[in-house]
Amino acid sequence: MPKDQPIEGGERSADDLFKSFKEVSITEFFRKNKAHLGYSGKVRSLTTVVHELVTNSLDACEEAGILPDLELNIKQLGVEHYRYSCRDNGPGIPAKHVSRVFGKMLAGTKFHRNIQLRGQQGIGVAGVTMFSQMTTGKPVRIRTSIGDGDVHEIHLLVDVSKNEADIVETKIYKERWRGTEIIGELKGVLFNLSEQGPYEYLRRTAIANPHIRITFIDPEGRKSVFERASKEIPKRPEEVKSHPKGMDVDEISNMAKKTSATRVSSFLENDFSRISKSKVNEIQSKVHFDLKKNPRKLSWSEAEELAKAFEAVDFMAPPIAGLCPIGEAQVRKAVLNILKPEFEAVVERTPAVHSGGVPFQIEVAVAYGGNAGREITDGGMRTEVMRFSNRVPLLFDAGGCALQQAANSVDWKRYGIRDFDNSPFTVFINLISTHIPYTSAGKQSVASDDEIVKEIRMALMDVGRKFNRYHSRKRRDLERAERFNTLMRYSGELAKAISALTGGDEKELEERIKDIVTKKLKFTPQEEPDKKPGKKKKVEEGDEE
Repeated sequence: MPKDQPIEGGERSADDLFKSFKEVSITEFFRKNKAHLGYSGKVRSLTTVVHELVTNSLDACEEAGILPDLELNIKQLGVEHYRYSCRDNGPGIPAKHVSRVFGKMLAGTKFHRNIQLRGQQGIGVAGVTMFSQMTTGKPVRIRTSIGDGDVHEIHLLVDVSKNEADIVETKIYKERWRGTEIIGELKGVLFNLSEQGPYEYLRRTAIANPHIRITFIDPEGRKSVFERASKEIPKRPEEVKSHPKGMDVDEISNMAKKTSATRVSSFLENDFSRISKSKVNEIQSKVHFDLKKNPRKLSWSEAEELAKAFEAVDFMAPPIAGLCPIGEAQVRKAVLNILKPEFEAVVERTPAVHSGGVPFQIEVAVAYGGNAGREITDGGMRTEVMRFSNRVPLLFDAGGCALQQAANSVDWKRYGIRDFDNSPFTVFINLISTHIPYTSAGKQSVASDDEIVKEIRMALMDVGRKFNRYHSRKRRDLERAERFNTLMRYSGELAKAISALTGGDEKELEERIKDIVTKKLKFTPQEEPDKKPGKKKKVEEGDEE
């Protein structure tokens, strides 16, 4: 086409091109990209709803210092059509905040705080409202009370274009109760008892949260109760200041604009952890501007200088007050309570740092025999790897998850597990951090980080060594038992032969032979170990009523 020949139909002006230009709300974005929130697939979508409701209730109860008691009910109304309800005994929600909690995305008490909580983004439970609305056109119903005798019932939808709640109906009535309940409907989802279904999510939640009690009624009317294994409420994690390592220029610049400090030096001391007066002096020697400057007037190039200085200065590791592990004793209680294994081992690593300055900690456990592992259709057993982040089960996207990658990278044969994938074996991995590096907003997979993978591997190799000692001892005991049984089985014939040669009493000789065998092998028949690990029920776990 000649260079100056006009395009067919004529050129369009910039004004014409920008007539269709408009803003899109965050809610509108997620409505069109709901898979980013975990709403993809019929089973996964229902499990995601359960996850968001349980997470919301657990965080509320723990922050208020209340032992969580959750009641979850899923009732089938038609083909791929369900009603769900989740009721907790938490602190309740002040009525004026209900519309923002359940009807506005990126609103909440968590995103702006550097603290270990299950939720981070202020999206989850509002996403449940939106997904219910998208599949049924119906509002969700929220009942809540802060314990003052008034129960507020609010029916609401999400105004997608404005990212705010559209309140359909409100009621206030008297009732002696404190907590929150959400009721809604879903279509195009499916309940089953698979490894990625709601039941398995609740089972794993009970393992990672031994202080919780969950009552679950499934669409078939089966009632499962996961009793709490501990009455110890986890200590409340503390909000921690940002650590200078790993801070980028944009973060420093934004923090400087929001600080109440009047000098950059006091901004560094007050708004960051591990920066003392001596560290401020060291930073001053590495930058070309006066740290007495007002931080709100900090230029981009000066923020760049600070970022480079942070990398050049040695700081203490970030404080671990913001981390709240389950604890070895509590993990052991939960594993014994739910899995009832023949053998278990738990390891809690010391805190470490990822991404330059974010504190994290790893807890792992292994369980063998009993109800450990998962039974497959042909009656065999398969190893299950339970992944958790801040006590929350991760059931999906295992292939791209650092936790699964770390488990797969261990040479389990070195620890006496010849076929890791097909054993009555459960591996528990919990990543604790003030900031979990998820791969997406769906929060089901942890991004690969060298430090995180290394810590998980170290912990797994530690529990692997413990299992190997147990397994080696058990193998020796089995060999000793077989030798004992063989010698005892032939003791009568041996006594008969000796009696024929010596003329001794056959019965007396047999007793003496048995006595010698028992003393030499230091073994009694009562010690004989089980040769097979206990069998696991095929699907259900927990106390069914």
